[in-house]
Order: sequence, then C-alpha cells, then structure tokens
Amino acid sequence: MNNHEIDFKLYGDDMQFVEVELDPQETVIAEAGSLMMMDDAIKMETIFGDGAESSGGLMGKLLGAGKRVLTGESLFMTAFTNEGSGKKHVSFASPYPGKIIPLDLSTIDGKLICQKDAFLAAAKGVSIGIEFQRKIGTGFFGGEGFIMQKLEGDGMAFVHAGGTIHKKELAPGEVLRLDTGCLVAMTGSVDYNIEMVGGIKTAMFGGEGLFLATLRGPGTVWVQSLPFSRLASRVFSAMPRNGGSKGEGSAAGGLFDLLGGDRK
Repeated sequence: MNNHEIDFKLYGDDMQFVEVELDPQETVIAEAGSLMMMDDAIKMETIFGDGAESSGGLMGKLLGAGKRVLTGESLFMTAFTNEGSGKKHVSFASPYPGKIIPLDLSTIDGKLICQKDAFLAAAKGVSIGIEFQRKIGTGFFGGEGFIMQKLEGDGMAFVHAGGTIHKKELAPGEVLRLDTGCLVAMTGSVDYNIEMVGGIKTAMFGGEGLFLATLRGPGTVWVQSLPFSRLASRVFSAMPRNGGSKGEGSAAGGLFDLLGGDRK
C-alpha cells in the first residue's frame, strides 16, 4: 500500500469522534481545527495541501493547496506523526451533530467524491483534490456548487455528515433522486446530475427547493438526513428579532410576532 496503514475506533452516537491508532512513524492528516486530543510523543505539523507523495516538490504542494481553496477549505492541513516507540492515539471530532463514516479507499476503486466540507481526516498518502462537475446545470444548481472534493488513494479516510447516514447501493442504470444538500458522498462510478422539480406550483410552493439531485448507478451513495445548511437555516429563523426574547411555548408571543408587536 502507498498510504500509511492506520487503525481506528469510533466513539459516540450523534456527536461522534474517531480515535486513530498510530504505530511508530505513522502519520494521519486532518482538517485544521478538527483535533480533539492526542497522546504524548505525537508531533503535530502544519503542512501545505495533503502531504501526498505525488505532490511533486514545492510547486506541486502549492497547486495542491490552491485546489483546497477552490473547495472553500484552508490552505493548510495538519499532520500528526507518532515519533514515540510504541502505539499512540490521536482523536478527531466532527464539527456538528452527525456521523463519521470510515472508508477504506482500496475497496471502492481508490476514489471517493464528497461534498466540499465532508472530509475530516485520512491516512498520509491519501490525495485530497477537487472534482469538477462537467455539466453546467449541475455546477450552478447542484446545491454543493460546481466543485466537490475528491479523495484518492488506497488508505483509510474519514468523512462526516449531519444527522443519520444512509448507505445505498445502486445497480447499473438504477436512479436515485434526492435533495441536493442531502448528498454526502459517492463512488466515482456514479453519474451525478440535477433536474428541476415537476410543475410550477410544486417548484414555487413545495418547500423542497427548485432542483433535485439525480444519481445513476452503478455505485455506492451516502446520504445524510440533516444537512448543516438546513440546520443553520432553522437556527437562524428561530433567533430573536430586534434583540427581544422569543418566549418558547408562548402562544401570545407567537401572536405578537405575527402582528409585528413589541414584546420587550
């Protein structure tokens, strides 16, 4: 294998973290800010890009880091290396309620396409790049934008998503339609497109958005029940207006909100 072979263990249910076990001189890379805790003798180092062997010198590292900027991520990642004499552990936590999905890239033909903020950590040697959606409509209206993340290699990678995660195997020619924000990841063999919902009335008043993602097999798809954008929207809509206090469970409070009254 070209990637470092790492062992891991998941903890928790809806607020998960992953504990990675490193043998001496093994390294795991992670998004900046995802560290939860680590043992002594583990060296933490900030690196450009993903630290993959195929980076090809300084220019290659700069190009790799630049690709990450296009997906909305930081220029830098963090590498954690066990410089001790025995097994050591480092743990990474997901940034919002949901699940962590461990994936052995060698079992899915070495390639995974995922939403741009899904990557959490991976064994050193896994390449984190970008996947351009070839269809213009998919790029503009696909929910996750024109660019998605691409993980390549033969090692372990960890992605996270919101709510409950559902893994679905698509047979050749089988089609799955879903809300664009609910797509977490898919194998490279899945064809991804978007389509407009049927009917003007449904599109304008259905509350499900104007577009759906259309995935065609063969391949594997991972779907999340609670996209972070949906969670953030609900939190924002529930925030008090004009500095006032929004009383929970108060029918009168709701009536004042409806009439535009001042409850301060």
